[in-house]
Formats: sequence, structure tokens, C-alpha cells
Amino acid sequence: MKVPEALNCPNCGGAVTSDKTKCEFCGSRLKTVGCAACLGMMFLGSQFCGHCGAKAYKAELLDDAAAGDCPRCKVKLQSLKIGVVNIRECERCGGFWSDSNTFETICSNKEHQASVLGFSGSYVHPNSGQPTISYVPCPDCKQLMNRSNFARSSGVIVDLCKQHGVWFDAGELPKIIEFIDKGGLDRAREKEKIVLTDERSRLRDEQRRLAMMERRSGSGGHFKDDEGEWGIGKVISRLFDL
Repeated sequence: MKVPEALNCPNCGGAVTSDKTKCEFCGSRLKTVGCAACLGMMFLGSQFCGHCGAKAYKAELLDDAAAGDCPRCKVKLQSLKIGVVNIRECERCGGFWSDSNTFETICSNKEHQASVLGFSGSYVHPNSGQPTISYVPCPDCKQLMNRSNFARSSGVIVDLCKQHGVWFDAGELPKIIEFIDKGGLDRAREKEKIVLTDERSRLRDEQRRLAMMERRSGSGGHFKDDEGEWGIGKVISRLFDL
């Protein structure tokens, strides 16, 4: 059993052991996280690591009665604000839930990626073993989610509710952010553009073939070329194998 460490409350500075969830002096809710630099424990909301002095990513717990339950553990999720990104975490298994808009923001903004990666990738959750492969319910609508390979090529299989958001088991969100940071999302976009270009070319050939047949038969008609679009607003609908 791990021995509790003596830490300081980020709100009042009072000495509190790391196994406490509430400050005995000011009543603030407490949550321990790992320092990204030295992996030493500190309370969420601390500005600096008490072990090595490294600057901590700004994060705070939010009161959210509608946070929903963890799809795997069935315990209430905790709402966190990491920088300007709001995300929900399961303390038991270390999984994260992100709504659709937040996930698209993370995909498109490197600063937000860094803040989330600095928090979610800063330590290995004690219960983050390989999860059982199964379909799990969306925390918001309770419908079973699809399992999908992010960007069709990342190798990270996440649980997706196309209407509400994405569930990441422990360790999956840092892998996706790393995939994006290494250009994986840009490569996926380029592949999609190639597919769309080929499809438009095929449709134009089909249009010409039909027009020639119509001229030969003397009938009229119109065949519309449906051109696809790619944008960050299409992340949820275009970057998964469904």
C-alpha cells in the first residue's frame, strides 16, 4: 500500500495528506495528479510541483450535477477544466469523456492539445489496465456507442456517440493527441481529399456517360455532381470508421 504524502492545499496552503479528498482547513475539494516532469504527486490546481518545482498545467474541479456516469465503472464522472478545455474524468479507471465540440477544439488547437496532454499524460492511472472490449453507453444519452478507429489509421479504437462525444479509455487520449501532433490528422485529411477527388472524377465520368446515352435516346435529364467537403467541423463525422 502506498504511503500518503504530505502536500499543500492549492487554495489555502494548508498541509494535507495526499489521500484526502477535502482540505481540513478551507473545505476545498482535492484531487491528486502526477507531475509531468518528475511524476511526483501534487494536488490538482497547484501552480508548481512541490517536488521538482516544475510549472503545473492549470486545472480545476468543477461542480457538475449532469456529468453523467463512467461508461465502464458506472460511477459519477468528475468535470475538470484544464486551461480552457472542459472534460470529464473517471477517477476509478482513468477514462475521459469529451463532448463533440470540445474534442474538435482539441483536434484543431495545439495549445489545448498541450494542456490536455500535460494533464492526462502526466501519470499512469493505478487502474488503467487493458479494458474489456465491449460496447458501452454514452454518458449523456445512455445509448450504446460505436467502437471506431480514430482517423481510420491511428490504431486507437475509441467509443463514439456521433451526437454527443467520444469516450477515451485510460491512455487513449494522450495517444490521439500524439498522433495529431505527429501530423496524423493532416495525413488523414490529405487521404480524404484524394478519395473525394477520385470520387468527383468518377461522378463526372458517369455524368458524361449518362449524357451521351440520353442524347442517343433523345431523352433529357440532369445528373448532379455531389462534391464533399472537409473541415474541422466534420471531425466527428469524417474521422472514424463507421
